Order: sequence, then C-alpha cells, then structure tokens
Amino acid sequence: MDWVAARVVFDPRSSVLAAELIAAVFYDLGVTGVVIEDPAADPAEGWGAGAVPPGPDHAVTAYFPRNADLASRRRALEDGLKRLALADGIHSWVVYSDLSEEDWAESWKTFFWPQKVTPTIVVKPTWRAYEPSAGETVIEIDPGMAFGTGTHPTTVLCLRLLEAMITPGAAILDVGTGSGILMIAAAKLGAGKLRGVDNDPVAVAVAEKNLRLNKLAPAAYRVSAGDLVNGIAGRYDLVTANILLPVILELLERVGGVLAPNGVLICSGILARNRDQVTARMAEKGLRVEAVLTDQAWMAVAARRQS
Repeated sequence: MDWVAARVVFDPRSSVLAAELIAAVFYDLGVTGVVIEDPAADPAEGWGAGAVPPGPDHAVTAYFPRNADLASRRRALEDGLKRLALADGIHSWVVYSDLSEEDWAESWKTFFWPQKVTPTIVVKPTWRAYEPSAGETVIEIDPGMAFGTGTHPTTVLCLRLLEAMITPGAAILDVGTGSGILMIAAAKLGAGKLRGVDNDPVAVAVAEKNLRLNKLAPAAYRVSAGDLVNGIAGRYDLVTANILLPVILELLERVGGVLAPNGVLICSGILARNRDQVTARMAEKGLRVEAVLTDQAWMAVAARRQS
C-alpha cells in the first residue's frame, strides 16, 4: 500500500498550543500517531547517534493510506484546520506528498527517541540504544506508524496515572490498546491479569508483538479485537482508555459492566477544555474523580467506582 504524508506547517506565534490542537484534528480523523516538528527540539545527550537536525518549520505530520477514503480525509483535515483558524487563531497550511510502502516504513523512525515519561518509566523505540539508570523501567516499543511511540501527552498522562493508581496483582483492562504500551507498563508495575481490546485487528497484532518483545509470558495476557467492552467477561480493578472523547463518553455508558467495586477508570485523549463534560458524565455514572493531570492542551482523569 502507498501512503500520503499530510504535513501541516503552522505559525508558532498563533498559539502555544497549536501543535497539540492540530494533532487533535488528526486524531479526530482516526489517526493515532503523528510527528511533531519543533525547531528548538534536541534529543537528550547520550540517547543514541544519528539524530536528524531539526528543520526550520513548526509542523505536525500524519500519514494517510492511499485508498478510497483519502479524498474525504483530506477535506476533513482542511475543514478542521479552517475551524482552528477561526476559533483559535491558528494559521496553518498543509502540504501533501506521496510515500511508497518502503519509504513510509522507515521515514518516521528518525523522529523518535527514548523518553522518560514518569520518574521511573522510560519508553524506548526498539531501534534506539538506551542505558537505563538504577531504578528505571524500560518499555520497548516497535509500534508501526499507525500507533505512535507512546510519548504523546495523552499516553504519558495515562502512564503517570497508572503508576500512581495501580496495586500489586491488580486485574487490568486496556480499552483501545493500540501498541499495547499501557498493558506492558501495567505488567512491569506489578499487575496480575492483563486484558486488552481494540477495534482494529492490526492493533491487536502490534500489541501482541510488543508484549512478547517485553518478555511477558503468553499466559499472562490476552488481546483481542472488539467493540469497547462488549463481550468482555469478568471484573477489573483498573480500566484504562486512551481514546477519543466521543468514544470515552460511550465507554462511560458501558464500563459499569466490567469495573469492579471500588475499581478505577483512567481515561485520556481528552482536550482540557472538555474537562467538565467528562467529569460530569462520570459523576452521573457513579464514578468519583480522584485525580486529573494536564499536559499542554490535554488531560487525563482517574475516577473510582462508588458501588
């Protein structure tokens, strides 16, 4: 399959949150991994050789498959950028370029480096070298372009809440598991039962690959394709969901069937400006908000079941 790179270049003076809001436009189109270019960015010293010097532009790039949906996705992207210009004063333009399957598979890897996402967790792409310090836990990720590397703020916020809320031996359900990074982190933090579900069969294969890469025993986890929590048996002490806002609101209607009494739901993928909408719906469903973390335009929330 061939691909189209959609590179949105923006004026950084228009908004300090421009990159995150443009990324959110892509996420609303079903894209789950983007490349954010910042001329001031510089990989930390000692995190491997071969860093690509930052370019002169501030930009956000995502990759669309060249298929029957391409034209409609381009129109939707351009409409989303127009709305950002009107609502938030973010001035941008988009440049499209074609990529072969081979170029697509390799071009984006140059942008990703190990990142310490919590005081103890480091997310490391498999193609980078990293020497952990004492007390650090390293998660190896080979995600494929469709799922990102786990260092987007929405994932980082989920990881931080997971680290704070997990208890030894806890049963974990990850809804919209993507690359499997939250399941891997949960295992390394002492979880017991691990269950993941995603509506994309490709994500299921990627997650299973990463779980094996991190040396999790096959008997310790299960990942399958499915629609949110439909068909999920049992109760879970902790449910994680790093997905889009409309899907989170739908999940809140169903999560009571899988969340154990006193269990915790961690949700991310939420723009901070939608905080009240999410927390109000949680309260309606008998969930008490216990923690909210924010990073730039994004937020994640942990809420505990009250019955």
